Amino acid sequence: MTATISGRHAAARVPRERWRWVASGEAAVEHAVREVYDAHFGRLVGWTTTLIGDRDLAHDVATEAFVKLITHWHSVQDPRAWLYTAAANQVRDHWRKRGREAAAYQTYMSGNGRSTETAEPGLDPATRMTVRDAVESLPERFRLVVLLHYFGDLSVAQVALQTGKSEGTVKRDLHDARKLLAQRLEVTR
Repeated sequence: MTATISGRHAAARVPRERWRWVASGEAAVEHAVREVYDAHFGRLVGWTTTLIGDRDLAHDVATEAFVKLITHWHSVQDPRAWLYTAAANQVRDHWRKRGREAAAYQTYMSGNGRSTETAEPGLDPATRMTVRDAVESLPERFRLVVLLHYFGDLSVAQVALQTGKSEGTVKRDLHDARKLLAQRLEVTR
């Protein structure tokens, strides 16, 4: 019995029960993960590329998310949501590391009397501000919810399940995040 996956979002919205019939042995788990891989890997790489800006690194992040999925397969309810959450956590770790590296570099440069100004003086803030910058500037409690819902295309219920929050809390966080984003983007206009 083989299941066919067709359409852009056909497999994206089907919960793990769709693959439960094959989740008994090691080979069966590999087969089930292969189906999930075929259905979601390309979009996951595209999504992480958007967040990181480096396709090769995004490919590594998506691959690592699938490796982790294999090890956690029996405890995962919704593989798609789980993958996006795992990838988002890796992206967050990447940007934290980059932030620490940038801070160390700025400290080093300012200690040597060199200028660390990298932005072009002629560009206005609206030109320099990107959606990624705006989302990254959100408080931690809003950032993951926004990434999963708006960029990962997960429903409010899926985001709630993955983050351990209630659906009402997720809706409130999304509302507050949109409000903050609107304020920040309005200031740069």
